[in-house]
Amino acid sequence: MLSMKMTKNLSLFTGLWVLSLLVPFVSFAQERTLTGTVVDEFGTPLPGVSVIFVGTTTGAATDFNGQYRLTVPNDVNEVKFSYIGYLDQVLEVGAQSIIDVTLQPDSEQLEEVVVIGYGSAKKEDLTGSVTAINASDFNQGAITSPQDLLNGKVSGVQITTGGGAPGAGSTIRIRGGASLNASNDPLIIIDGVPLDNDGVSGMRNPLNTINPNDIETFNVLKDASATAIYGSRASNGVILITTKKGQKGKLSVDYTGTVSVAKVNETVDVLTADEYRSFMSQNFPQYAEGGSSQLLGSANTDWQDQVFRTAVSTDHNVAVSGAVKDMIPFRLSVGYNNSQGVLEQSDMERTTVALNLTPKFFDDHLSTNASIKFVDINNSFSNEGAIGSATAFDPTQPVKSSDAAYAPYGGYYTWLDAQGTPMYSIAPGNPVAMIDQRTDVSDVMRSIGNIQLDYKFHFLPKMRANLNMGYDYSKSRGNIAVSPEAGFDAGAVDRDGSFSRYEQIKRNELLDFYLQYADEISGLDLKYDVMGGYSYQYFRNENENWSTFGNGEQLENWHTLYKQHNNLQSFFGRANFNLKEKYLVTATLRADGSSKFNEDNRWGIFPAVALGWKLDKENFMAGATAVSQLKLRAGWGITGQQDIGPNFGYMPIYVGSQPDADYSFYNPNTGEWVTVPTNRPSGYDQNLKWEETTTWNVGFDFGFFDDKITGTLEGYYRNTKDLLNYIPVPAGSNLTNMLTTNVGNMTNKGVEFNINTKLVQTKDFFWDLGLNATYNENEITKLTLTDDPNYEGVRTGGVAGGMDIYAQRHKVGYPASSFFLYEQVYDESGKPMEGIYKDQNGDGKIDESDLVYSGNPAPKWMFGFTSKMTYKNWDFSVAGRAYLGGMVYNNVASEKGHAQAAHTSGQVATNVHYSAMETDFQSPQLLSDYYLESGNFFRLDNIMVGYNFFNLFDKDINARVYGTVNNVYLGTQYSGIDPEIFGGMDQNMYPRPTTYMMGVNLSF
Repeated sequence: MLSMKMTKNLSLFTGLWVLSLLVPFVSFAQERTLTGTVVDEFGTPLPGVSVIFVGTTTGAATDFNGQYRLTVPNDVNEVKFSYIGYLDQVLEVGAQSIIDVTLQPDSEQLEEVVVIGYGSAKKEDLTGSVTAINASDFNQGAITSPQDLLNGKVSGVQITTGGGAPGAGSTIRIRGGASLNASNDPLIIIDGVPLDNDGVSGMRNPLNTINPNDIETFNVLKDASATAIYGSRASNGVILITTKKGQKGKLSVDYTGTVSVAKVNETVDVLTADEYRSFMSQNFPQYAEGGSSQLLGSANTDWQDQVFRTAVSTDHNVAVSGAVKDMIPFRLSVGYNNSQGVLEQSDMERTTVALNLTPKFFDDHLSTNASIKFVDINNSFSNEGAIGSATAFDPTQPVKSSDAAYAPYGGYYTWLDAQGTPMYSIAPGNPVAMIDQRTDVSDVMRSIGNIQLDYKFHFLPKMRANLNMGYDYSKSRGNIAVSPEAGFDAGAVDRDGSFSRYEQIKRNELLDFYLQYADEISGLDLKYDVMGGYSYQYFRNENENWSTFGNGEQLENWHTLYKQHNNLQSFFGRANFNLKEKYLVTATLRADGSSKFNEDNRWGIFPAVALGWKLDKENFMAGATAVSQLKLRAGWGITGQQDIGPNFGYMPIYVGSQPDADYSFYNPNTGEWVTVPTNRPSGYDQNLKWEETTTWNVGFDFGFFDDKITGTLEGYYRNTKDLLNYIPVPAGSNLTNMLTTNVGNMTNKGVEFNINTKLVQTKDFFWDLGLNATYNENEITKLTLTDDPNYEGVRTGGVAGGMDIYAQRHKVGYPASSFFLYEQVYDESGKPMEGIYKDQNGDGKIDESDLVYSGNPAPKWMFGFTSKMTYKNWDFSVAGRAYLGGMVYNNVASEKGHAQAAHTSGQVATNVHYSAMETDFQSPQLLSDYYLESGNFFRLDNIMVGYNFFNLFDKDINARVYGTVNNVYLGTQYSGIDPEIFGGMDQNMYPRPTTYMMGVNLSF
C-alpha cells in the first residue's frame, strides 16, 4: 500500500498535471498573429529573446531558431524585443503580420557577470581563477544530486560518486586535497549561506536539499585570490550555487516530468555454481559432492542476481514564476522524486519546495533577495553488506530451504553448527536475508533560507550596504531494526534481533554585513571598488542514540547524548582597481576567529593579491584582429582549514572508560566492596591551530574570432603547512603516546586548460564543443616535528581479508595515500609465483622493509568534454570524461582470489573470485602488487536527444520531449566492475548502473 504521505504527494502532482493539460484549451479573445525571426549582428538566430507588446504583459520568447509567434492584443501598436547583452528594440506593429529583427550588441551589458565571494564581477575583469557553469551547460539525464550536474565540466575539479545508491553523495576535490587528516571538501555556499561540511544524519548527501531543477549556476573558485575572501574555510576551494529567480513580466508555468529505468551492467567475476563444484572437487574433494565432509548443495544460485534489480524512478517538478502586481518578482517550485536503487530495498523519496522573492524598493535603491528552500527526504538504506556477501556465499545453496532446521531463521539458508546455531562470526550471511530481515530507514527535514538586503544610499549612490541573514536547520530521525529471525546477526544466538534509533538536530545561523564603495578618477582613468565587512556564523549539533535488543533489553552504553557547538567570526575586505581598462589589481584580506582553537591561536589572517593585464587592449595588439580577448593573470594568497575534527581538541577532556575499567574500594562501614565507573583524560594539544595553504597561480584567458573560440590556460602551485598528523610522543609528555598535532607539509602543483568552440552557427544548425584538461601532482614533504628518515609514515588503506594489514601510506616524498606493496615475482610463463616477492634490500628475507612504492590512487590527468548540437527543432548533447595515471587495488579479488577462501575450517563453504583460477594461489597474498591495477578509464557519462514544440495550439505554449542515457559506456582495462573509486581501494562498492530516461518539459 502507498503511505498516506506518498498518496498526498501523488494527488498534488496529479492535480498539477491535469491543470497543465487544461490550460492550453482555455479560450482567449484573439485578433491576429504576429510572427518573425530575431538574429544577432552576424545573422545568427537568437533563442530566448523576449518579445513583449508595450504596455502589456503579453509576450513570448524566441525558439532555438530565433522564431516567435504570438497573438496581437487589441489597441496595441508597439512590440519590444529584449535580450541580455543586446540593445532593446521597439517597433511599430501597424498592419504587419511578420516582423524580422536584427539586434545590436550593447557594449555595456554584453560583459558577462560572474558571482564571486560577497558580490559579483565582470568576467573580463576577474583576476582570480573562477569558472562559471550555467543551466544550459549542465549534465543531462537522471540526476538527483546537484553535484552530478557539474561532473567533468570544470578543469581541476574531481567529483567521484560514492556508488549507485539513489541520491548518493560524492567526494569533491578541487586541485587535489590540501589536507591529510582534516576535511578536504570544498566550502559550498547556496544563495549566500555556507553549508556545514559535517553533513546530516540519515541523509546520503547534504546537497540533496537542493532540487537540481532549481539551480541556475555553479561558480567554482579555485585559486587563493578568488577564495581568500572566505579565509579559514577556503583551502579546498569554494563552490557557489545560485538558484533560479523570477522576472517581471507575465506569469509563466514550467513542468518537468521524467521516468527512468536503471540496470546493473556488470557484477563481480566469481565462480558459477558448476564452476565452484569443479573447483572444490579439484582442490578440496572431501568438501565436494560425495566427499567425507560434504559442504556443497545442489542449487544453482546467482546471488548477485538475487540482490540486484531493475530500478524504476520518477521525478516531477512544477515551477511558477512572474511578479505580483509587476512589483515583486517571484519563483515558486515544488518537486517530487521517487528513486529506486538497483540494490533491493534501496530507495529515496524526496519532496522539495523553493521560493525566491526579488523585489526592489525606493526607485531601485533597495534590492531584496529572499529565499527559502525546504526538503523532506525519506530514505530506505538497504544492507550494503549484502553486496559483499553475494560475492562470497556458496552458489550451490538455495535462497530458502524447506528443511525445518532453517525455519527459526525465516526459512533462509543459513550456515549452522552442530547445535543448529548460526555461525554468523565465521560465515557470510545469506545475502537475501541480510536485505529482507533488516530495515534501515530515515526521515530528514531540512530548510535553508536567507534574506539579503542591498541598499544603494540615496545621498551617496556609489556607496552600498549589504546585509545577509541566513540559516540552515535540519531535523532527522531514523531507526535500524534486525529481525529476531536473522541468522547473520549477533542477536541470532538468542533470537533477539536488535533495534537502534537516532535523532539529530542541527542549526547553522549566519549574519553577514558589508559596505561597498565604487567610483572612478576620470583624470587617471582609474576605476576602484572597495568593500569591507563582518561575518558571524554559529553551528550547533545535537545527537541522541538508543540501542536495544529486539526484546527491549538494553545494550551496554545503550543511550548516548552528544551536543556540540562552535562559532566563527570574521572581518574581511577587498579592493579592486582598474587602470585604463587594461591593468587590474585585486587585494583581499580576511581575519577569522574560530572557537575551535584556544585564545592564543584563535585568529588567523588570510591575505591575497592578484594582478591582471588585458593584452588585447594594448596598442601593439591593434593589428591582431583575430584576437577578441587576451588577459594575463597572476595571483598569490593564503587560505586556511578549520575543519580539523573535534571542536575543542585544544582542551583537556575526560571521557568515560570502558565498562570493565572500574575502580573498586572497600567500605568498612557496610563491609561491602563498591565499584565506581571512572573517567580517563584524553591527550590534547593546546597549541592546535589552522592548516594553511599558500597558492601561486598564473593564467591566460583568451578568445579568438569574436569569441567563437574561448578558453583558459593556467598553472598553480599550492603548499600546505601545519598539516595535522597523528604522531608518537615521548611517554609521560602527554596523556597519550600518540597525538594529533600540526607538523606536516604537502604540495600540489598542476596545469589546467579549458577551451570552448562554436564550431558551426547557421540559421538551422548550431554546434558547440567544450574540452578541458587537468594535470595535478601531489607530494608530502613533511610529517614529523624533526626529520626522521626511518619514519615509515602513516598507514592507511585497510585491506579486507586480514588483520591490521594496510596497502597505503602517507609518506614523505610520495603522494598522499600511496600504495606500498610487495613486488610480485612471475615465472617464465608470466604466472605469479605464490609467496615469492622481490627482496628489495637483499637481506635474504621478505618483510615490511621490502614494501615499495607501487603507485598513486589519484589520477594525474583528467579530461572532460561536452558537445551540444541543435538542428531546427532537434537538440543533441553528449558528455564524457577520462582519468589517467591513477591506480586501483582490487581488494575484491585479493580477499577471495585463493583456494583457502573456498572454505572456513571445513565448516563453511564460500565462493571464490575467478582470479583464483588464473593464479592458483592457495593462500591470500594481500600485499602483492599483482592486485594493483591501472585505474585509467574513459566514461561516456550521458547522451541526450530532444525535440522541441513551439507555440502549441497557436498559444504561447512550448513543449520538449527528450531521452537520455546516463553511464553509457565505460572503457577500461581494470578487471573489476569499475575503476572510478576515490582513494583507490575497491571493496565491493555499490555499482553504478546505466540509466535510461524519458522526459517532458512544458512551459506556458
